[in-house]
Amino acid sequence: MDVLIIEDEAAAASRISKMLQQLDGNVRVLEVTDSIESTVQWLENNPHPDLILSDIQLADGSSFEIFRQTKVESPVIFTTAYDQYAIEAFKLNSIDYLLKPVKLQELEQSLVKFKKIFGKTAAPALDYSLLIQALQPNTKAAYQKRLVIKFGQHLKTVEIADVAYFYTQDRMTQLCTFGSKRWPIDQNLDEVEDMLDPAQFFRINRQFIINIKAIDAMYSYSKARVKIELNPASDHETIVSTERASAFKQWLVGK
Repeated sequence: MDVLIIEDEAAAASRISKMLQQLDGNVRVLEVTDSIESTVQWLENNPHPDLILSDIQLADGSSFEIFRQTKVESPVIFTTAYDQYAIEAFKLNSIDYLLKPVKLQELEQSLVKFKKIFGKTAAPALDYSLLIQALQPNTKAAYQKRLVIKFGQHLKTVEIADVAYFYTQDRMTQLCTFGSKRWPIDQNLDEVEDMLDPAQFFRINRQFIINIKAIDAMYSYSKARVKIELNPASDHETIVSTERASAFKQWLVGK
């Protein structure tokens, strides 16, 4: 089975390649491309592989741009460091959707699914136009504007634009406003993430979702991570996790 890996992090690409060969000795990784430009060039000058594993966020933009620039004839397993994309949309044509860091068992399940669908003599036709349409950011999306907070018998509304960050502490989700007010909320961070405009808020790790306006300073940290100082300050260390670091840097510049 011939595979193309589209991944701009060398360590992640190497890890996926090793896992593929561990799971199937017949796998041959034809190439690792790390950008939209290099991938389009490769696809236009080489026979298409049996399978593509593609990160969504590349150094020069979203990998969806590849599908607009050239015809892709191979099934795709998408990987990404964060889950803001609609998982249901990937079922239109892609084989699977894996969160990074990719786990061996989950990759194995994806390969089983691929072989079941595309190992048939009459494989389904691929048309990625619906996938692209479904996954493109909707600039008119109606993101939630405020939250209702309960404390005792009282109710209070907080404008989401006034929230500096959301975080978990002692299994409770809380928010902190730019005015340094802290309130507990009923939703967990996964639910909160779905409410927010991804251009304004980013989930830097399992514990924190931050507003870009709350970033006071940033520092390079170990293993390509980024340490952030927030305003208002947090009592917890706020570090962008390794698996989200690349996507975070893309988010900072508005990609």
